[in-house]
Amino acid sequence: MPSFDAVSEVDMHELANAIDQVRRDIGTRYDFKGTAAAVDQNEKELTLVGDSEFQVDQILEILLQKVAKRGIDVAALDIAKVEESGGKARQKVTVKQGVDTETAKKLVRLLKDSKIKVQAAIQGDSLRVTGKKKDDLQEAIALLRKAEVDLPLQFKNFRD
Repeated sequence: MPSFDAVSEVDMHELANAIDQVRRDIGTRYDFKGTAAAVDQNEKELTLVGDSEFQVDQILEILLQKVAKRGIDVAALDIAKVEESGGKARQKVTVKQGVDTETAKKLVRLLKDSKIKVQAAIQGDSLRVTGKKKDDLQEAIALLRKAEVDLPLQFKNFRD
């Protein structure tokens, strides 16, 4: 029976490369010389550090450009507010991985309401969609692409 998986993944290697590029940019830019401007990565959480909120905003802008150039969807980044304390400003950026249960339920409901002859099952942090015809699955992919969800979806393991 034909099937595919709807997932939301970020290539962590490409993200690490983008962060390295941001660090290189910070090191060469004149307006960041002699400041506390930095980007720290801890697994799926990034911390942008600067002397002021303006500086952190500049670092965020560079980060978003580099991430987009590397082919990572910016919707996969959850950007928190800037926190200022002790003469420094910090901003947390979390990388969203996987389809959470609430979003998966919303997608399943969308597929059921569309009357496309497919079945959707939540499997951990992905959504498995099966159907009898390949055309139905392609129609389901088109529907899921148009769906307004807060995270980017990729479609993998399309089996005929």
